Amino acid sequence: MKSRTSMKCKLYVLSVVASCSISGPLWAADTPVAGNVQNARDKISMCIGCHGIPGYKASFPELYHVPMIAGQNAKYIEAALNEYKKGTRSHPTMDAIAGSLSDQDIADLAAYYSQLK
Repeated sequence: MKSRTSMKCKLYVLSVVASCSISGPLWAADTPVAGNVQNARDKISMCIGCHGIPGYKASFPELYHVPMIAGQNAKYIEAALNEYKKGTRSHPTMDAIAGSLSDQDIADLAAYYSQLK
């Protein structure tokens, strides 16, 4: 028969493992996602139609001057996309696009556009 102490230790270990499995790895939230310029080349098609045309103005929901994002700071681009994704910044088109992006997509797009002139 197993001792009570041994059984308690096993239950404790199982509860710790289970809680880590449910919450995910502890280091994941603190590890920044690195952007990859090459991977972004497959993702820019949704951006280039508006942000790649100098002086472009969108007419939805109102006449809106679309900013050029080439050469912007990567952290700024990431912050802006995350704000659209969370809803703290709003524009109908950008809300929909940013809402579909993963953290890796955002990092890749920021890396790509920040290195352009």
